[in-house]
Amino acid sequence: MSFSPDIATFSFAPELGAEIERIMARYPEARKQSAVMPLLHLAQKQHGGWLPRAALDHVADFLEIPRIRVYEVASFYDMYNTEPTGRIQVRVCTTTPCWLCGSDDVVRAAKEVLGVGIGESTEDGRFFLREFECLGACCNAPMMWIDDDYYEDLTYERTKAVLEAIKAGERPAPGPQSGRKGSEPFGERHTLLAKPGPDRTRTGGQPAADHEPERKGRPDDHQHDPTAPIADAAHEQVRKAKKGTLDDEIVAIDPKPGESKTAGKDSD
Repeated sequence: MSFSPDIATFSFAPELGAEIERIMARYPEARKQSAVMPLLHLAQKQHGGWLPRAALDHVADFLEIPRIRVYEVASFYDMYNTEPTGRIQVRVCTTTPCWLCGSDDVVRAAKEVLGVGIGESTEDGRFFLREFECLGACCNAPMMWIDDDYYEDLTYERTKAVLEAIKAGERPAPGPQSGRKGSEPFGERHTLLAKPGPDRTRTGGQPAADHEPERKGRPDDHQHDPTAPIADAAHEQVRKAKKGTLDDEIVAIDPKPGESKTAGKDSD
């Protein structure tokens, strides 16, 4: 099976010149090999969803690094395909957070709409369906990654709607498909609504607009700071020095003010 023919030679298309310059500008000349991953993305997109050996070699030669280093990157990371696949990459996250939130329904919808199983491409070479590890959008699970876009807050019906639109040549708006903005919570707040009343009890409802923040307990409210008497003694010595009354006295510092100063004598 081959949708994008294997080739003997490869070079970046002229229209990608500006994008390549933008990528290379991120890295100092001595570290330009760090551009290997974004350049592989460009090469894979140009070649229709997968990387023939000629494309890997071109990226290596372009960055002036050993070819084996590019082969290692392309074979290690799951987002690169070194065998022919469909051009549009449909990656469904099935890691634990998405699975708990219903990724099985997302996979089922994708299989039905595309007519293929996991790891398969459609007959026309347009789509490639695969499972994917965590994509970092756990708060909006379940989700899928299609080419450069994330589609989140998916259900069986929402997944079908997104894929059917893409099949029709449309580009659905990426992001949450539930109507919420980003990862903001749904609706109004349901927690942290209580505020302290005058008698220190809790009352329900939203805090008053003029409610002042209340200082809670801090460690320094309850624990002795052993440096405090030392600092006080030092300030006293500075004050005497400025007045010219400083003598060669020995300054006794009580490390724990408030405790009996005769405790040590009694214990002798």
